[in-house]
Amino acid sequence: MGRGRRSLVPVHQPLILRELRESGHVHRTVKAEVRENLLAKLRAGEPRFPGIVGFDDTVLPHLERALLAGHDLVLLGERGQGKTRLIRTITGLLDEWTPVVEGCEINDHPYEPVCARCRALARELGDELPVAWRHRDERYGEKLATPDTSVGDLIGDVDPIKIAEGRTLGDPETVHYGLVPRTNRGVFSVNELPDLAERIQVALLNVLEERDIQVRGYNLRLPLDILLIASANPEDYTNRGRIITPLKDRFGAEIRTHYPPTIEDELALIRQESMPDIGADVPEHLVETIARFTRLVRESTSVDARSGVSARFSIAAAETAAASAVRRAAVTGEEHAVTRVCDLANVVHSLRGKVEFEVSEEGRETEILAHLLRRATAETFRSRLGGLDLAPLTDKFAQGNQVESGELVPAGELLHRIGPVEGLSKIMSRLGMGEGEESPGHAAAALEFAMEGLYLMRRLSKDDLDGVTVYRT
Repeated sequence: MGRGRRSLVPVHQPLILRELRESGHVHRTVKAEVRENLLAKLRAGEPRFPGIVGFDDTVLPHLERALLAGHDLVLLGERGQGKTRLIRTITGLLDEWTPVVEGCEINDHPYEPVCARCRALARELGDELPVAWRHRDERYGEKLATPDTSVGDLIGDVDPIKIAEGRTLGDPETVHYGLVPRTNRGVFSVNELPDLAERIQVALLNVLEERDIQVRGYNLRLPLDILLIASANPEDYTNRGRIITPLKDRFGAEIRTHYPPTIEDELALIRQESMPDIGADVPEHLVETIARFTRLVRESTSVDARSGVSARFSIAAAETAAASAVRRAAVTGEEHAVTRVCDLANVVHSLRGKVEFEVSEEGRETEILAHLLRRATAETFRSRLGGLDLAPLTDKFAQGNQVESGELVPAGELLHRIGPVEGLSKIMSRLGMGEGEESPGHAAAALEFAMEGLYLMRRLSKDDLDGVTVYRT
C-alpha cells in the first residue's frame, strides 16, 4: 500500500489482544522481519531496493548480507550518493502492517508491552487490551545530526508539563520520549553521524548494544526493538575521527557507497530523478551530454575530490536545461518546448555553487565548468555522430554562409535559417530520436547539436555574443 493510503486500517484485523492471539499472529523483532522478508524477495527474484541505481553489484550485496546478519550499520559515502534514499527503501522490507498497543508512544507490541503505561493497561484489561495497526511507512524515523542536537532530542527528557500537572519527579510517565524510542519497532536513521557531538554519541551506546535507553537518571529500562542505520562522509568518519571509538565498534557493518559507476547508470539516474512536469522534452543525446559533463567534473583535478560532486548536480542540470527550453517557448510562442544544446550553457552559471573547487582555482570556476561542458559535448558528438557523413550540413556553410542561433531563437526560425538538410532523419536517429519525435523542435535540436559538434571538431567556427551564437566556416 502506498504512502497516500497508509492511514487506512487494514480490513478485518484484530482490534483487541484476544482476537490477535486467536488470529495466530506471531511476534517477530524488526531485524527478523527484515531478514525473512528480504529472503522471500531474494528467492522470488523481486526488487529489494526500488529506485536505487548503480549499486546492484557493489553496495547492495554488502547491504543484504548485513541485514541478513541482523547488523546495525553505517553507510559511508560522499554527498549525493543516495545514502538516505537507500536507507529509506529498507522500510519496504518490513511487514506492511504491524500491531501496536493503541495509544502507545513507543509502539509497544501487544504481546510484550514495555512502557509503564502499557504494562499497567495490560494488567488492567488483560485480553481486552486495545490493538491498533501501523503501516510500515510510519515505522521509520530520521534525524539529521547537527552540533545542537541534544540527548533529549534523540532519547528523551523530563516533560515539565506532566510535572506541572502534579506527577512526581521520578514517575516514568513524566518522561517525554525522544525520536529513537518513538521509532521503537522500526528503522531509525542518523544522517551525517560525525556531526553529532561526542557527548551525544555516548547516548547511542546502550541503544546499539544493550538495546535500551536511560533518561536523566530515571530507574527506567526500555528494551528497544530497532534497526539503527547511520550515514557519514568518509572524510568526517576517518580523517577527522569524530565518531567515538566505542560507537564505531557497536555497528555491525560498514558499507561504502559510490557514484554511478557507468555512463548508463548516470543516464538512468537522471531520467529517474529529473522533474517530469517541467514541460520540456530533453532529448537523449543531451541527457548523455549532461551525464558525461557530471563525470568529467567529478574526475577534474580542479575540483575538491573529498567533497565530491553530488548526483543532484546532474539532476539539477537536466532540469535547468529543460527550464531554459520552457522559457524560450513561452517568450517566442513555440507550441512545444524541446531542449537544445544552447540551453546547456545556462547550466554552468546555475550550478557553479554546487561544486567545491581547489583553492588554487579560485576565480576560474566558470571557465573550468564551461571547458568541461565542451568536452562532454564533444564526447557525445563522437559517440553519437562519429563516422556519419555530415557533408550535407557543412555544405550549408559554403561560400561564406552562416547560421545564427541562440537561446531565444525558436525551432522553426532556426530550421528556416539552416534550410533543408539531406540525411536529417539519420542524424535524428543516431541521436536517439525515434518515432513520434519528428517535430520542428526535435529537428532543430538535432541540427544545432550537429553544428556544435562540428565546431568542437574544428570543422566550423562559432562566435558567441550576448546570447546569440553564429556558426560559420
